Amino acid sequence: MLDELAARAGIRLSPGKGARARAVAGDGRLAGRRVVLARPMTYMNESGGPVRGLLDYHSIDPADLVVLHDELDLPFATVRLKRGGGEGGHNGLRSVSRSLGTKDYLRVRVGIGRPPGRQDPADFVLKDFSATERKDLDWLVAEAADAAEALLERGLEGAQNLVHPRT
Repeated sequence: MLDELAARAGIRLSPGKGARARAVAGDGRLAGRRVVLARPMTYMNESGGPVRGLLDYHSIDPADLVVLHDELDLPFATVRLKRGGGEGGHNGLRSVSRSLGTKDYLRVRVGIGRPPGRQDPADFVLKDFSATERKDLDWLVAEAADAAEALLERGLEGAQNLVHPRT
């Protein structure tokens, strides 16, 4: 998803130095706003340190952080937006929240569904997508990138009205 956003914005991602050393990042404009796109290069459960370092380096308030992440509690190919809340057992979110000292940041949640039967969730998130899921990945990546752009353009409520289905 990050690569898709970088391509849309013409942002080149490269390894950082100093406080940014544990991430690939690039800055530019996306959806009419200045953004820093970054992917921590640590293990997911240690991603909070690089996120904190990038926010400090670029003087970005945690409230302006947007984290794109997989979500077990949403069916595969579902995209939802929210601010704050729990981590739902997601070790990457837990690391980010701990490093920032807050859970109050924006999230683009991309559903991967629950593991079948009694499969360990940690094993499930590390396995390859099924053949059926792989057919939908390009579409899902585009949907998640669209949601992130809508979040930047319209704010949380406006983007939720666009992305979330009406019930």
